[in-house]
Amino acid sequence: QVQLDESGGGLVQAEGSLRLSCAASGRTFSNYGMGWFRQAPGKEREFVAFISQSGGSTTYADSVKGRFTISRDNAKNTVYLQMNSLKPEDTAVYYCAARMWGRYEYWGQGTQVTVSS
Repeated sequence: QVQLDESGGGLVQAEGSLRLSCAASGRTFSNYGMGWFRQAPGKEREFVAFISQSGGSTTYADSVKGRFTISRDNAKNTVYLQMNSLKPEDTAVYYCAARMWGRYEYWGQGTQVTVSS
């Protein structure tokens, strides 16, 4: 079992920045690839970014490429999402998730990000 706890969400003006954190506990954090997802009101949850177990490989949704950066610190059991140049359409609940063997097995409760225009 892996417990995931997101933090760092809040209200920010357009073009501002936020850094989300996701702290993991339980099983060995470095065994899991980690992803960030988001869900806006009335929309389905969508992929935002992924980082491999070692941090050597990352993937981003086209909508956030060049603005968001995913990183991890395996010594601190934490994955981060640095979000710059935020847009109102980035408003959503952001979730982190732990992936093994291609399947996201564990999810956090989410943190709200609201971007005002």
